[in-house]
Amino acid sequence: MSRETASLLHRVFQSLDGPAVMALKDFLNFLRSQRAMSPATVKSYGVDLAQWYLFLQHLLGRSHLDMDDLSEANLRRFVFHRHPRLAKSSQARALATYRSFFRFLLERQRLAHNPARSLRSPKVSVTLPAFLDVDEMLAFLDDLQKRAQALSAPWTTLRDWALFETLYATGLRVGELVRLNHDHLDRQEGVVRAMGKGSKERVVPIGSKAVEAIGRYLQAFHSQWHGPYDQNAVFLNARGGRLSDRSVRRLLTQRLRDAGQWRPLSPHGLRHSFATHLLSSGADLRSIQELLGHAGLSTTQRYTRVDMDRLMSVYDAAHPRSRKPNS
Repeated sequence: MSRETASLLHRVFQSLDGPAVMALKDFLNFLRSQRAMSPATVKSYGVDLAQWYLFLQHLLGRSHLDMDDLSEANLRRFVFHRHPRLAKSSQARALATYRSFFRFLLERQRLAHNPARSLRSPKVSVTLPAFLDVDEMLAFLDDLQKRAQALSAPWTTLRDWALFETLYATGLRVGELVRLNHDHLDRQEGVVRAMGKGSKERVVPIGSKAVEAIGRYLQAFHSQWHGPYDQNAVFLNARGGRLSDRSVRRLLTQRLRDAGQWRPLSPHGLRHSFATHLLSSGADLRSIQELLGHAGLSTTQRYTRVDMDRLMSVYDAAHPRSRKPNS
């Protein structure tokens, strides 16, 4: 779905009223205020629910829907209509939205049963984003450092060095990174306080190289910048405001190309690089789980597959009995 279509659906949904749509809006407000979900995540939930609501309006031939219209039969009609056109991952996400919504209503006694209780999620194959191996990562960071240490380097070049040193050193989510304030950062102790999903806070080591890069970036910024700026934010954009998630993605693509690395990589790929390198170096899964801020160990266990693939590749290349004939 395009961003324009999602925005249109969201606007139409927000303009509706009645018992059923008010329940949907209350749920989104709960996600926003109580669960502290990001605006993008809340909007994603809202689009899924808006599509269902608009489908029911068309199906039932009326604009005003009651709570009784949010039935299992009507939900199944929508799932059979819409889901065959979606990828399995999108189907699973939408079903998770419906389940969360009905759980919200049940807990507040606004429904007597859960219409989504019998719906089964499709099996979704878990794939990890691309990541850099250790040599590629060190080459990338070394290139950033060399550019930052040039005599005429602008403060934004030092910022980018500090930005990606910090992302790799901590394994933070990009949203956690751009939300970093100065009072979340203890450079003397070498730790950061990260505000994760659901406003959960965790303390993560940052490492001496990232601390050095941040110090040099801030020194360059204060010597070169003239004008107002966001005094809370650690990472600033060229206008003195807080850097955004989208800007970090754009900067990473640009800086990778500057370093001669053309593979597509997201900021989340640096987080995966962080976790994969720790696991390869002997860190235990429970420690990696705590550093990443995963709610459950099952999410962290995905990295064992990456490490096993690496070990199998080494084994196949080195063991005499694993080599193919004529290789």
